[in-house]
Amino acid sequence: MTPLPTPPGTVDVHTHAIAPGLPDLSRYAGRWPSVERTSATEARILLDGAPYRVVDDRCWSAERRLADMDAEQVAVQLVSPIPVTLCHGESADGAAVLATAQNEFLAGLAAAGRGRLRPLGAVPLQDPARAAEELVRCVRELGFAGVEIGTRVGERELADPAFDDFFAVAAEIGAVVLVHPVDQTIDPRVAGLALGFGLGMPAETGIAAAALVTGRERTPGVRLCLAHAGGTLPAILPRLDRGAVLAGDPSRPATVRARELWSDSLAYDEHSLRLAVTRFGAGHVVLGTDYPFAAREAPAGAVLAGLDDDLRRAIGRDNGLDLIAGAPATDETGGGRWERSSASA
Repeated sequence: MTPLPTPPGTVDVHTHAIAPGLPDLSRYAGRWPSVERTSATEARILLDGAPYRVVDDRCWSAERRLADMDAEQVAVQLVSPIPVTLCHGESADGAAVLATAQNEFLAGLAAAGRGRLRPLGAVPLQDPARAAEELVRCVRELGFAGVEIGTRVGERELADPAFDDFFAVAAEIGAVVLVHPVDQTIDPRVAGLALGFGLGMPAETGIAAAALVTGRERTPGVRLCLAHAGGTLPAILPRLDRGAVLAGDPSRPATVRARELWSDSLAYDEHSLRLAVTRFGAGHVVLGTDYPFAAREAPAGAVLAGLDDDLRRAIGRDNGLDLIAGAPATDETGGGRWERSSASA
């Protein structure tokens, strides 16, 4: 497959989108998201009928996204669902309907994206077998780079053996699996302190990832990327190592196993980003911005400004292309693999 001539610029692996309309899931028990259009360019996301977030057409318009990407010299975006729509703790049947609808929307968005938008789809992870089937459809049929999942599935951790087959399929087909916390599942104590964004979401990622790098070995070869610079995991890895020694755990140290993971760069701080580079490796940190929301880094790659040229180029562009190299693109999503280059990031 001939590499695509990617325009100069960065590769942003952490952006979100939502369709301007979602399926009616009221026939399924649970708390479901919906979208209510308020104008040609704005909408409200509702959760169980209550207002959740106001969004605009950057969430569904390829043209609007491309204009913003051009303004900030972003060559490629990976586009994933808004995490509250993953619904891993709700009915598997309803989550499957929602995932299918979101994936069809994302496929259409990518088709309008001139080869510069590559989706990460949704899966009903509470039904691992069905999730694996949808993962394969996303990658093999729709040409997605992979999928986005939450940090937990109901009360089950991602390290639960129930998800081994799902991760094995992801490894087999070279899919990216972006792990992103969902603000609805954070510790109520943290939410009560109004620290959900600053502490709750990074802690959710840290807990999920800590379970993956301790104890029994996880499925090898998964392209698993942690949002928000790995959350709290980089800071606690040495303590996990020490805890394993104290417990007489003969497993490989967590600091070693963590280097099999990837993380994005969304730390808002160069020192925190450098810690992520130390923990995951210079080749396993990729640019992520949280576009198009208020939490986004703007301009894209601002946190990379103080890095040397090689590291800035690696995080800003080349590592992202390497991360998604395992998932083949279809004609609808670009016609081939993107060309890895040393063009300026």
